[in-house]
Amino acid sequence: MSGLKKIALLTSGGDAPGMNAAVRAVTRGALAKGWEVFGVRNGFAGLVCDLMEPLSARDVGGIIQHGGTVLGSARSPEFREAAGRAQALSNLAGRGIDALVVIGGNGSQTGCASLAREGFAVVGVASTIDNDLYGTDVSIGADTAINVTLEAIDRLRTTASSHQRAFVVETMGRDCGYIALMAGIAGGAEVIAIPEREVEAAEVAERLRAAYRRGKTHALVVVAEGAKHGVQALLKHYGEQKDVIGFELRLTRLGHVVRGGVPTAADRVLATRLGAAAVDSLAAGRSGVLIGMQRGEVAATPLAEIAGRTRPADAALLELARTMAL
Repeated sequence: MSGLKKIALLTSGGDAPGMNAAVRAVTRGALAKGWEVFGVRNGFAGLVCDLMEPLSARDVGGIIQHGGTVLGSARSPEFREAAGRAQALSNLAGRGIDALVVIGGNGSQTGCASLAREGFAVVGVASTIDNDLYGTDVSIGADTAINVTLEAIDRLRTTASSHQRAFVVETMGRDCGYIALMAGIAGGAEVIAIPEREVEAAEVAERLRAAYRRGKTHALVVVAEGAKHGVQALLKHYGEQKDVIGFELRLTRLGHVVRGGVPTAADRVLATRLGAAAVDSLAAGRSGVLIGMQRGEVAATPLAEIAGRTRPADAALLELARTMAL
C-alpha cells in the first residue's frame, strides 16, 4: 500500500488489559513509517460520529502499563446498519484516512470485516479476555484476566482452609470458559464448570462431598458466568443438601474486576508485537486480515474467515483438572 499516508485506529468491544499497549504500538509503528495517525474515540460509535484526533508519539507515552483503553469503547447500533457504515466511511474519506486498525474481539472483528467487504483497507488486532477469537491462539488481555482470577482463587483458598469451607468463584466467560478453565487448573480447583461442558449441580455437590470424605480441609469450585448450571442452581441444590455434604459453601462473584487488572508482561509484549505487525501488514499492502498468534508466531487470517466464528475452550483439560483434584 505504497500511497498510504494516514491511518486511524480504534478499540472496540469489552476492554482488555493490554489494549493501551497495542494503541501505543500501532501509533509509534505508523509514525516511524512517516504516516499520520488518528485515534478514534469510543470505537465504531466514534467512527460514525467523526470523533477522531491526531496522535503523536507523546500522546501514547506512559500508557503501556495501564488497563482499559485510553481511546474508549462503546456500543454502536448505528454501525450495524448500512447507513451508519456509509457515514463512517465518509468521515474517514473526509480526513483523507487510507486505512483503519481495529483492536478488539469477535464483535469488533465482525465490524472490521464489514468494512473490508465494502473495499476499505482494515486490519484487526486480536484482543479479548475470553480468548475465544478464531484465528489466534491467544488474545490480548486473556493472560491478565486469568491472573486476576487466580489471585482471587488463591486468596479464597487461604480463608477456606482456615474455616473448613468450600467457595464457589464465578468469573467472566459468557460464552467461553477459557478464564475459568485456566484459572481453575492453576488454582487447584476441585470442580470447574464452563459453557463448553456443563456440570450438573448434583455432580458438583457429590464431588465436594467426596473431597470432604477424603479429609480435605477446604474446596473450590470455579464457574464461568455463562455455564448453564451456574451458581444459582448450585446454591439452591447445596442449600437442600448441606447437612450431608460437609463443607459450608460461600459464593464470590468476581464480575468486571477481571477486566480491570494492570496488564501482565505477557499481555504487554503480545500487544506490542500484534500492534506493530498490523502496521507492517498495511505497509506490505495486506489488509482485510486479523493479526494474531498461531503456534508462537505472528500470523494473519482473512477477516472473512473470522466473522461470526468463535474458538471454544479446550474442554478436554477438565479431565486433567479432575485428576489433579484427588
